[in-house]
Amino acid sequence: MQLTAHQIGILLNGTVEGNPDVSVNKLAKIEEAQTGSLSFLANPRYEQYLYDTQASIIVINNDFILSGPVSATLIRVKDAYSAFSILLEKYNTVKLDKSGIEEPSFIHPTAKIGKNVYIGAFAYIGSNVTIGDNSKIYPQAYLGDNVVIGDDCTIFSGVKIYFDCILGNHVIVHSSTVIGSDGFGFAPQKDGSYTKVSQIGNVLIEDYVEIGSNTSIDRATMGSTIIRKGVKLDNLIQLAHNVEIGKNTVIASQTGISGSAKIGENSIIGGQVGIVGHISIAKGSQIQAKSGIGRSIEEEGQKWAGAPATSYNNHMRAQVVFQRLPELERKIEELSRKLDEMNNKGDIKI
Repeated sequence: MQLTAHQIGILLNGTVEGNPDVSVNKLAKIEEAQTGSLSFLANPRYEQYLYDTQASIIVINNDFILSGPVSATLIRVKDAYSAFSILLEKYNTVKLDKSGIEEPSFIHPTAKIGKNVYIGAFAYIGSNVTIGDNSKIYPQAYLGDNVVIGDDCTIFSGVKIYFDCILGNHVIVHSSTVIGSDGFGFAPQKDGSYTKVSQIGNVLIEDYVEIGSNTSIDRATMGSTIIRKGVKLDNLIQLAHNVEIGKNTVIASQTGISGSAKIGENSIIGGQVGIVGHISIAKGSQIQAKSGIGRSIEEEGQKWAGAPATSYNNHMRAQVVFQRLPELERKIEELSRKLDEMNNKGDIKI
């Protein structure tokens, strides 16, 4: 990607200070940037690098006041961090821009392929699969029979999407994620063995969802496991059968959610959280990392922490007490010793 300061200024609706014709072909952190790099300054703690960086162009806030000379061309914008995220997205779009069908790959004759689709080598596209316009299926991806992929989706290498699962538009699925594997359903028998309960449902993923790598989303026993619009899932997450994740919810790595649990919209769930099955989490809930949720949460917009989870404030108070336990133990032992001494002297009788 080769852009001049003038072009970047137009793209970001910013003001250029310096040479408008200077060009860049890469993005870099301000402390590591070399000639030909584009960088940004949003955090004042990094101001020291502004005056000796080798970056050719730097994006800064409109209200930033320089305390020394700067050799780089500056582009002033309302919000440098947000503006740079636009550049990152443009760069990523160019980097990942692929089209056409590579060989060898398998595409069933009944599959419906949209316009400007990319299908990488060794991909498998099953019968009656639908792939929307501008979607990208990277090498070694697997789409089972009757899978539906919407428009502008990206399915990275090694993703496995089982039969009948449906993805909306603008969905991103990162490598080695599995969508639609069997839910964990087994019926205990009198002899102590287990009989598998067939999982005949599917997974439904709505628009603008992003799923990290090595995440597993189980298909429903019946009906659908549902990921609502705008949900963002980290790497290494387990969602069991018939789980429903409300729109715009964010879930961090290594979280496990058991079957038929329902998570409310706009919730934030930290890493390594465990949630039991068949409960509901109210919308706007914030759950701290490593918490264990064993019952439904009905209060909206509250913070929770601990295992078993309590309100965040109560958990923090408990942590303060826990840290004082050695001191409290010492005081109790001292009081016990004094009571024994008084008892031995006959001052008190216990």
